[in-house]
Amino acid sequence: MRRYVGITILAGIVTVMFSSGCGNVSGGGPGNATTAVAKKATTWKAPRKSAAPTPSASSKPRPAPGPSAQQLVSAAVGPMFSADNDDAGMAVLDLTNGQWVSYGGNREFITASIVKVDILATLLYQAQQDHGSLTAGQQSLATVMIEDSDNDAATSLWNDVGEAGGVDAANKVFGLHDTTGGPGIKWGITTTTANDQVRLLRQVFTTPSKLSASSQAYIQGLMRHVTSEQAWGVPVAADSGTKFAVKNGWLPAPKLWAVNSIGSVTRNGHHLLIAVLSHYNGSFGGGISVVEGIAKKAAAAVTAWPSSSTPGQA
Repeated sequence: MRRYVGITILAGIVTVMFSSGCGNVSGGGPGNATTAVAKKATTWKAPRKSAAPTPSASSKPRPAPGPSAQQLVSAAVGPMFSADNDDAGMAVLDLTNGQWVSYGGNREFITASIVKVDILATLLYQAQQDHGSLTAGQQSLATVMIEDSDNDAATSLWNDVGEAGGVDAANKVFGLHDTTGGPGIKWGITTTTANDQVRLLRQVFTTPSKLSASSQAYIQGLMRHVTSEQAWGVPVAADSGTKFAVKNGWLPAPKLWAVNSIGSVTRNGHHLLIAVLSHYNGSFGGGISVVEGIAKKAAAAVTAWPSSSTPGQA
């Protein structure tokens, strides 16, 4: 049976650039052949031979650069995507070495409940624009929407932000290119890509951001306190004992399971933002296995790449 995995892990092509200095090779010339004439001598003495110039270290051949971060990740996750009929998408931003990589990052998937992070980010951004804050009722709804993935709470806040129109307008400000809110109250069938989900995570976890520091901290705090039943997906890529932030989504639609996971983890000392989307999974558990396998492989590969001062972009 063909599985539908709609994992958008930020699907885009990541380009890694290597910068190498080019040194000048400097060496001494042969020198002047000075003729020395002995006092009162009538014969020439042979000139001294000057020492051969020693090649400078910079003249030695430089080793060829190794594989790019994108190549490492593609080699790691490519076989998994092929085995899964390419029904997934992933994107990773390594905030430590600056690399943004993706595989199927621009493929389109339905969000299911990962859109709840987008709903809350929109709500907070709108409050900032109005120089206000969330009401006590909205804060209560936001807590159960993120920590428990409560759907009724999501519907209420979706209505508060102006449904798809409000979310789409905020996403334009956030820099999301390929996310479209679902019709009416059907927020769960919002469409997105893995690359766009990493762009959203950047608004939540990095600066500069269109969200204030307090808004960022608020979303991060809720994503770090999801219930134990929600703590699957990208957290599998985190180092043992480290904190993670996650929001998952799943939906048995249109025919088979869509299973998605987005979040922030620490792996090998690197801070990573990860999005993995999938669809056409034969079961909920099967979708989780796909998402976790891709997240773990991708995280291990991107953190193996050397540090770079130039962040990747998608």
